[in-house]
Amino acid sequence: MSLVTDRRRVVLGVAGGIAAYKACELLRRLTESGHQVRVIPTESALNFVGAATFEALSGQPVHTGVFTDVPEVAHVRLGQQAELVVIAPATADLLARAAHGRADDLLTATLLTARCPVLLVPAMHTEMWLHPATRDNVALLRSRGIVVLEPAAGRLTGVDTGPGRLPEPVEIAELARLLLERPDALPQDLAGRRVVVSAGGTREPLDPVRFLGNRSSGRQGYALARVAAQRGAQVTLVSAHTADLVPPASVRMVTVGTAAELREVMVAESKQADAVVMAAAVADFRPESLVGHKIKKTESGPPTITLATNPDILVELVGLRPGGQLVVGFAAETGDESGDVLHHGRAKLARKGCDLLVVNAVGDGVAFEQPDNGGWLLAADGGETELANGSKALLASRVWDAVAARLG
Repeated sequence: MSLVTDRRRVVLGVAGGIAAYKACELLRRLTESGHQVRVIPTESALNFVGAATFEALSGQPVHTGVFTDVPEVAHVRLGQQAELVVIAPATADLLARAAHGRADDLLTATLLTARCPVLLVPAMHTEMWLHPATRDNVALLRSRGIVVLEPAAGRLTGVDTGPGRLPEPVEIAELARLLLERPDALPQDLAGRRVVVSAGGTREPLDPVRFLGNRSSGRQGYALARVAAQRGAQVTLVSAHTADLVPPASVRMVTVGTAAELREVMVAESKQADAVVMAAAVADFRPESLVGHKIKKTESGPPTITLATNPDILVELVGLRPGGQLVVGFAAETGDESGDVLHHGRAKLARKGCDLLVVNAVGDGVAFEQPDNGGWLLAADGGETELANGSKALLASRVWDAVAARLG
């Protein structure tokens, strides 16, 4: 499925770390989205992945030095013409050279001439990532408007584990698309904030085989968590059932199944949060009793299932919120004879009492199980903002704009 809707010129830089092999998957995702991708590796990167691989996947020549294609002045033109520069992996050495304006190879020279969004995706051992020199270089790069992602935590080279792992290519591609849609989508305006996001659809068991559920894929909640983490927040993602999604980098995950489990975790996790976003699709009803065996078909017809009402978690969170906390809800709506989607969204905001409510129109091929989303952002103070259709990360960035402005 295409990640973008138009063809753009992208430079993919690859520095010399073991995670360079993941750049091949990222390159495939970018080219399959329709982009024209020029790969610029460092000399060290070619020790991990050969130039022929990058050339075959991109359909473009691969060079590392500034003295190739001299008549074309490649070390200037590539940066000037790029609409996005992504460097993945960005090693500690690459971050240091970029921060201090070195131009001793084609990749760093390209960085100096680029006037488009730049996305650096660090990957290195934990000790290198946490070293004061690296932290200073990251801060300096961010102060210039360059986006430096927080790395994932997990298995590194050998037996080591910790922060410093390259995020998965699908996540990098999603954030690359976001910067092409909106270059200023990832400021560090949530630094020092704690946020809790729920995602996915709850499942209410009927018997050991069946359940009541919904079509939520969890993509919007995961996008909200991913964008918040890359805007500097400390994020807890409470995940109900989702599609096969990659956990966001630098995000603490808690998994739940039923509405009751979701309620318990959200109440506990929200106590110290600056903002809570209820993006999960919570089942309104559950079977009143759980049958301990698989319900069989019988000649007498289907059984009667008595339903009980689940708690309204959003209303409870609003009632429990400490002073200064913002609560954001989501409303998946369809129009009917009593009103359109926006009418029902306004009524729900009044009933729920949250600070902000994202209203989505849903239906066949709309919102649920789709990569894109749109709708309206309604505020308790009467503000209404239309959210143009785009990636779910783009919608997430607009929500966090509103949250950051109110927290600020």
